[in-house]
Amino acid sequence: MSLRYRTRRRNTREGDDSPRRLTRRGLIIGGIEAATGGVILWRMQRLQVDRADEFRLLAEENRVNLRLIAPTRGLIHDINGIPLAVNEQNYRITIVREDAGDVAEALARLAQIVTLPQGVIERTVEESLRSSPFVPVTVMDRVSWDDVARVTINAPALPGITAEVGLSRYYPRGSDTAHIVGYVGPVSDYDLSQMEDPDPLMRIPRFPIGKTGVEARLEDTLRGEAGTRRIEVNAVGRIMRELDRIEGTAGKDVQLTLDAKLQSYVEARLETELSASVVVLDCQTGDVRAIGNTPTFDPNLFVRGITGTDWTALNENPYRPLAAKAVQGTYPPGSTFKMVTALAALEAGVVRPEETIRCNGYTEISGTRFHCWRAGGHGNVTLNASLQQSCDCYYYEAGQRATIDNIAAMARKLGIGVRHDLPMSAVAQGLAPDREWKRAVHDEDWRVGDTVNASIGQGYVLASPLQLAVMCARVATGLEIRPRLVHRIDGIEQPTGRGESLGINENNLIRVRQGMYDVLNSDRGTARDARIVADGIRMAGKTGTSQVRRITPEERARGVISNSQLPWERRDHALWVSFAPFDNPRFAVAVVVEHGEGGGTRAAPIGRDVILQALYDGDPPLDAYPSNWRARIRDQQARIRDRLAAASAPGGDRA
Repeated sequence: MSLRYRTRRRNTREGDDSPRRLTRRGLIIGGIEAATGGVILWRMQRLQVDRADEFRLLAEENRVNLRLIAPTRGLIHDINGIPLAVNEQNYRITIVREDAGDVAEALARLAQIVTLPQGVIERTVEESLRSSPFVPVTVMDRVSWDDVARVTINAPALPGITAEVGLSRYYPRGSDTAHIVGYVGPVSDYDLSQMEDPDPLMRIPRFPIGKTGVEARLEDTLRGEAGTRRIEVNAVGRIMRELDRIEGTAGKDVQLTLDAKLQSYVEARLETELSASVVVLDCQTGDVRAIGNTPTFDPNLFVRGITGTDWTALNENPYRPLAAKAVQGTYPPGSTFKMVTALAALEAGVVRPEETIRCNGYTEISGTRFHCWRAGGHGNVTLNASLQQSCDCYYYEAGQRATIDNIAAMARKLGIGVRHDLPMSAVAQGLAPDREWKRAVHDEDWRVGDTVNASIGQGYVLASPLQLAVMCARVATGLEIRPRLVHRIDGIEQPTGRGESLGINENNLIRVRQGMYDVLNSDRGTARDARIVADGIRMAGKTGTSQVRRITPEERARGVISNSQLPWERRDHALWVSFAPFDNPRFAVAVVVEHGEGGGTRAAPIGRDVILQALYDGDPPLDAYPSNWRARIRDQQARIRDRLAAASAPGGDRA
């Protein structure tokens, strides 16, 4: 067959298949076109039917804004569930710059409807310019329902301005727990500067955060996490509706180890003092049952916005009501430190319990006389008598034998010179000085005279009332008791403060405890008048009187000026530490009365009254007191009951 013939036959077959190929292609192309058309029709239905309302709103110049929802702050309770910090409902007025336009002009219109405090317009304008345009700025907090109604009725004339319901912090125990719980206040530029990566909530002007105390130290725990909501606003800034909402996470509730009833008693008991502090610890767990400070203040003043007059009165008060002196204040511990020196000497084996050391009224070292508080001296003194009668010369000698490094090590073992981990503001570390410290800080060698001063809790030694209470609890138990203020967080119990053995010889501890017992219960004890006489309850303690001025040789020669003749700020501090019951310690107490003159006469009775109140969980019977105290105690209990009843009544003021 020729080539031409074969070619003609192939072309004939291809021509017969062409219509079929064209039909398949058409079907494929048509299918694609149909699918594309279907997608377009489905999308048109979504846009024009299903989401018609949403796009109609946008077409009518409405806007959809995303706003943060502040979480509910966690609550704070005492060990018995009594509320210490709660959230109460209040009304506020806010403004959104994006919706309001000219903020100053909008606020001027608002001022024609409600009364704005002086300076509010300037402050709000400044805050709105510093924040994002869509973030609400609080104009006024705690406004009346009448003001809310006025703003709501006049909403068309007040674009971007809204009256809403919010929560604000309230402290039902008022001044009684001010130094412990602390308070919240509006976030400031300084607060933001201290944060590495601030929570978005912090960008909300006047968002409340913890400023002091537990509120500040547990801020992250109490704050919670923000939620969000999408809201629809119209062209004049009025909220039309809420489109959706994602709730935030509320802050965690915190239960403290504090006993609110005992705390209130302590504050009431201290009211007669110009400046004083008390710490009560559970000897077995380290739980803080009370931390008293006087004078005190009402933390609710700061939440509501403290006035200039109130701030000046608090800030310029010479007795420092804003300071949590029980944990922030450091004082020469005076003779309350003698247990430290005694244990250091006993543990080092340089003093025997029954050994006597002669006290002639002074010890002379390198031509300098270091005097005992008793001018005529105590004669031959044993360890027990040295604590019972608080002989200084005994400790001058014992301290030199023990050496300052051993004394400092014992002080730290007993909790002095250690910053204890409590969630309160500016907890002090105190100072247990040694040779290395003096070289590092003063670039000087340690001297014998430094040891002599330190041995009786003077010189460089400093301790807070909290540290003194820890020291007393450790001496009472021989355990490393650590103070604990937080009992539970969201129902989860926190680690106990009961530690292991301190490793101090138990016989040495027994000797020191017996000396503390005799301070109260022997005829020559320095605090015999403050003893407890209830059946089955005896207290052990130690007085302290620390000097805040130097008595010169010239003054001694012509007669030492009595404290009562000196200005208040130059008088001695009065200190006291104690634990009870003696044979089964439950509570340890430390008291410091600033410039209170005598530890045995001023601080010890306070400590006794507080420890009895803790043991009896209320007013103890009068026969728990020495007979010469009972009439005074009866009047005192009546006064405190009246004070507490007035404070707990509706409208009562604990400030």
